[in-house]
Amino acid sequence: QVQLVESGGGLVQAGGSLRLSCAASGRTFSSYAMGWFRQAPGKEREFVAVIRRRGGSTYYADSVKGRFTISRDNAENTVYLQMNSLKPEDTAVYYCAARPDTYYISTSPGGYDYWGQGTQVTVSS
Repeated sequence: QVQLVESGGGLVQAGGSLRLSCAASGRTFSSYAMGWFRQAPGKEREFVAVIRRRGGSTYYADSVKGRFTISRDNAENTVYLQMNSLKPEDTAVYYCAARPDTYYISTSPGGYDYWGQGTQVTVSS
């Protein structure tokens, strides 16, 4: 069982930056791939980024590539999402999620077993 708690959301102007954190409970954090997803009002939850258990491999949605960076600190049981050059279309509730790391990277919400409660990110124009 893994419990996830996101923090770091807020209101920022277009072009600004935010850093989201996701703190995980449990002693098996380092065995999980960690993902970030987001959901805007009226839209489906969409993939943002994922990082493998040792942090050596990452993958991003095209819409955030070059602007967002996912990282993790296994000693602190925390995964981060650094978001730069934010745009109004980045406005959404951001969720972190965990799944046991396997050979395949999953970009589907259905591929993840544990979810946080979400943190709101609002980017004003």
